[in-house]
Amino acid sequence: MTEMTATPHKRHGTASDYVQLMKPRIMMLVVFTAVAGLVAAQGVTGHGMNPLMAAIAVLAVALGSGAAGAINMWYDSDIDLIMKRTSTRPIPSGAVPRDEAIAMGLIMSGVSVMLMWLASNWLAAGLLALSIFYYGVVYTMWLKRSTPQNIVIGGGAGAFPPVIGWAAVTGHAPLDAWILFAIIFFWTPPHFWALSLLAHSEYEKAGVPMLPVTHGAKATRVQMLAYTVILIAVSMTPLATGLGGWIYAVVTAVLGLGFLSFAVRVWRSKAGDADAAPADMKLARSMFLFSILYLFLVFAALIVEHGAGLHFPLRGVA
Repeated sequence: MTEMTATPHKRHGTASDYVQLMKPRIMMLVVFTAVAGLVAAQGVTGHGMNPLMAAIAVLAVALGSGAAGAINMWYDSDIDLIMKRTSTRPIPSGAVPRDEAIAMGLIMSGVSVMLMWLASNWLAAGLLALSIFYYGVVYTMWLKRSTPQNIVIGGGAGAFPPVIGWAAVTGHAPLDAWILFAIIFFWTPPHFWALSLLAHSEYEKAGVPMLPVTHGAKATRVQMLAYTVILIAVSMTPLATGLGGWIYAVVTAVLGLGFLSFAVRVWRSKAGDADAAPADMKLARSMFLFSILYLFLVFAALIVEHGAGLHFPLRGVA
């Protein structure tokens, strides 16, 4: 692990510190996409899920996300201390001991998987366990520090929630569920690389091989554009299978044009370069923020269509 270059400032931990250990912002997006998978599965298949069991399943996803976040912060506490953006997190700030963080992560992992199994079925529980392992071990302990493709390959960890939600309802994970997985998978690189362009010097200082560090900002901007194009194409796939209807079509088309506009402008800018103008860096930040809105609204469209009975497939699609 990267050697620490500073000593954490000791302070007393609060309830907020332990909440922050679970990465609540990521948790909210994870829970939202899981709910989208759950609602879409009920709309497509006509199979309902007991509301109480559905709520417990969603809680299990939230706990699993928090568990993975705690494990990530435990392992990454050395590089978090080095990077200015993360130096105030609970462990590097001295608020939460590392042994408490890993204990919390492991206990929550077990509880979340057990709750999912009790509320739904073994497949949903198994996928939840796999997603925690993928993020906490495969991405955090292996990919993040070993390859500039860490975000690409590791993106699978954050793409599991809608599949888990779908499996919780039906006990199966059909093509439509994996299409939702693919949307998040291809969304992750342009989303995270936009942030990496802003913090590439921090990653370099911490020894993390993010793409802007290993291949430069220009190569990163090119790949951001390429993945954005792929994302837009994949996001349209639900229209072909009937998973998405007219509302989804309109929302995805408008947002896709917006995302592509950002990607093209960032590609043409000098964002991440040593001589980048403030406007270029602001553009990369704006793309990062827009990407969050993109994912939220795309999955919100599915929730509205299938949850409110407004799903009207395009003509010619059953």
